[in-house]
Amino acid sequence: MGRPRGERSGRVTRVRGNVVEAVFDGDPPPINTRLEAGSSRDIIVETVHHLSEGQVRGIALTAVHGLSRGAAIYDTRSPLTVPVGTEALGRIFDVFGRTIDRGEALDHLDRHPIHREPPALSERSTETTIFQTGIKAIDVLAPLERGGKAGLLGGAGVGKTVLIMEMIRNMVGQHEGVSIFCGIGERTREADELHRELIDTGVLDRTVLFFGQMNEPPGARLRVGHAALTMAEYFRDERRQDVLMLIDNIFRFVQAGQEVSGLMGKLPSRVGYQPTLGTELAQLQERICNTASGAVTSIQAVYVPADDFTDPAAVHTFGHLSASVVLSRKRASQGLYPAIDPLESNSSLLTPRVAGHRHYRIAQEVRETLASYEDLKDIIAMLGLEELAREDRQTVNRARRLERFLTQPFFTTEQFTGQEGRAVDLKDALDGCERILADEFADVPESRLYMVGTVDEVEVGAR
Repeated sequence: MGRPRGERSGRVTRVRGNVVEAVFDGDPPPINTRLEAGSSRDIIVETVHHLSEGQVRGIALTAVHGLSRGAAIYDTRSPLTVPVGTEALGRIFDVFGRTIDRGEALDHLDRHPIHREPPALSERSTETTIFQTGIKAIDVLAPLERGGKAGLLGGAGVGKTVLIMEMIRNMVGQHEGVSIFCGIGERTREADELHRELIDTGVLDRTVLFFGQMNEPPGARLRVGHAALTMAEYFRDERRQDVLMLIDNIFRFVQAGQEVSGLMGKLPSRVGYQPTLGTELAQLQERICNTASGAVTSIQAVYVPADDFTDPAAVHTFGHLSASVVLSRKRASQGLYPAIDPLESNSSLLTPRVAGHRHYRIAQEVRETLASYEDLKDIIAMLGLEELAREDRQTVNRARRLERFLTQPFFTTEQFTGQEGRAVDLKDALDGCERILADEFADVPESRLYMVGTVDEVEVGAR
């Protein structure tokens, strides 16, 4: 790619950590302009602040080793850009749009700037519809919004990656869309493992991956989310496809902004966060929406610092989410996969107006049954199941069968479990829950409901 016309040079006046100050003749480069420095112009700086006439302060997105005062710095008169196109499917990119999977470079593709305004309100779709994942526990108890944002909460080892892989696979199979994975602050090991799993499950050719890894400067981690969104917007607006965008981890985006803010010398806000926390998060989240041409549906892994839901990062993040899927270590230890906590997970779409009266009623009955069982567990542990009243024993039987029915074999784990994966339609999932609540399977061993798709499989097994 050739250098932009009218490019001009300035000189570096100060280097402090990842903060670089420079002076140019005439007007300073606009905010978010890409500057290049170093002997081989491999040090990338993005302008963040105007200090005075011709003088700017920027944040380096690469290491600044060897950069000194008086060194030449070039104004490219262009923002950061990334390549877009169908040839990007199956590839891995960094924040600059460079391929990092040792494959062929994609310099011939069109490039779009990573900083873009969200679609105008007049261009957005006002219809609220459920995005079916094919996963019973999510579709029944915490339905996702097409073009909305959902949070995925859970610690290490409870199945977040497996759940993400299954959603990518179902996005390809059910919706014929594409998936964009954005790793913000990912460990190199995690990125490598995900790439290998995508190859093994055969969905890499419908996925694009972006990584701003943990060892990279905070500026790169702050901007990689915008780069991934630019690719998602291309498939939505120009290819008119539905896109599933997975972000891991949205808290590390906030953390990168906090580091950049500190480097820039801004006064910290509450709990040490940057004063622009709400604005930075909104600039990213508001680009995730549905339009007449397609939808970008986002699932974001959320880390809650010290499990404090009043933390500013958690408060601002949850303000953008329409659904929360909480993974439970206790359920994982019981072998109930996916280990989704049915009482903690919730969705704003679970209302009679959006989900429908039948879906709302069944979901509420399932929650009430499981909540009652949770309250009775202490009594069962002390006195035994036989000491419960007849009505309470019926509640326990229903709840245990519901817990097992909400498990599901995944396509992405077939090679480990030996069980064929299932993608279950929402109607079939609701039918199964309704029939269990009506005690149709009271005489069927609860183990028959474990790791099945629809209840029809249980009936065949019972016969």
